Amino acid sequence: MNISLNSSDFVQQLEKSCNKSQKKLFHKGEVITSYIAKRNQLCFMLSGEADLVRYDFNGNRTIVEHFTKNDVFGELFYIVNTNNELFVEAKSDASVLFFLYDDIKQKCKSNCSFHQKLFDGLSSLFLNEVIDLNTRIELLSKRTIREKLLGYFNIISSKNISRTFTIPFSLTDLADYLSIDRSAMMRELKLLKEDGFIEKMGNRISLLHQ
Repeated sequence: MNISLNSSDFVQQLEKSCNKSQKKLFHKGEVITSYIAKRNQLCFMLSGEADLVRYDFNGNRTIVEHFTKNDVFGELFYIVNTNNELFVEAKSDASVLFFLYDDIKQKCKSNCSFHQKLFDGLSSLFLNEVIDLNTRIELLSKRTIREKLLGYFNIISSKNISRTFTIPFSLTDLADYLSIDRSAMMRELKLLKEDGFIEKMGNRISLLHQ
């Protein structure tokens, strides 16, 4: 979830002036954080990429969100319960700024201005999260694998303002994100190419349909 509140200047100010923030580095494959109820934590992606993933009791994996530079994540945006094991996993080497708070309206000892800015921007945080979740619900509600794939490709195309783009997932992760079987997805990608809907070279997709 990328917001104007998380600009480079803002994050630099937070990192330098707020004693409640801490920068940490992670290697690809490491768990950045898990979502625990009432931990009161916000995380800012400074560099790299990460996925928010859920594992059910059978070990099945679902990618809930994908995070890149300047995205914000944390328990604040999700209802955490014992039936949902949520982890943020680094997809590349990454640096993350953690902000822990007891009361989001309470300033830290250094009396930095970050807390007021964050409190003022909370409505934007939640609005963007609602938009992201609604987009994902719309994708998952589509009935066929073809509809899910084309819906996702159109979203990425709009974000990149281009009909040619690179999928920010491996194909295995894309299947997990769309909650579909990977083998069935690969067959549908082949059919989409044969039917003239897309061109595909690795993770690079070009939309051909209008």
